[in-house]
Amino acid sequence: MSSGRRNIYGRRHGRPLRATRRALLEERLPALQIALPEDDGRLQVSALFDPPPPRLFLEIGFGGGEHLAWHAAGQPDLGLLGAEYFMTGVASLLQQWPEEPDSARLRIYIGDARDLMDRLTDALFDKIFILFPDPWPKRRHHKRRLIQPATVDSLVRLLKDRGELRFATDDPGYLAWALACLTTHPQLRWQVAGPMDWRRRPADWPPTRYEEKALAAGRRPAYLRFRRLARSSEAPRTDPAEGR
Repeated sequence: MSSGRRNIYGRRHGRPLRATRRALLEERLPALQIALPEDDGRLQVSALFDPPPPRLFLEIGFGGGEHLAWHAAGQPDLGLLGAEYFMTGVASLLQQWPEEPDSARLRIYIGDARDLMDRLTDALFDKIFILFPDPWPKRRHHKRRLIQPATVDSLVRLLKDRGELRFATDDPGYLAWALACLTTHPQLRWQVAGPMDWRRRPADWPPTRYEEKALAAGRRPAYLRFRRLARSSEAPRTDPAEGR
């Protein structure tokens, strides 16, 4: 798909980057950045990591990068793929990321994550994270929200059997929208037994700077977890709140 007809982002650059951050991008980004194939073929994980890691996480819109960096710490078998549109966030992640050998476990895509998702092979990721995306609160902008039925189909395709999708927002309107899209997908099962399951961040879900800003402003985040059904049992579920 062409990114030209997609519009869920604003400007790619915010304030001008400091010289140290510009130098960091010049030195480290070329070895980590993902380039999509020129043809329409799928991008194999073996083309991204050598050797392919036994576990692979994807974060869409990683912001300042602190969530990815937290997961990398102490998990040497974990490969991480981050998609981000804003160069400020990419530079922030690189500042937090150690040099080799850990850099071999990170790959970055700069641009609209859906263009990358379209080119990846099936059943790649153990976990996919979409944390505090732009809620596009005005009704005329709802079509720009990342969570849409077609995008959810792609996310489900990319998850391994029993893989997990995590979504967070502090916007009540986007929360209702996301729940409507995610709970009705026949291959996703919401991991919830009560309100505290989605109003309280799990211990293996580190805070982000945006979350801290939301809490400081008095906004209450929601933390949603969905499990992908095994491909051998892809059938509509009857109880969207069935447990873990």
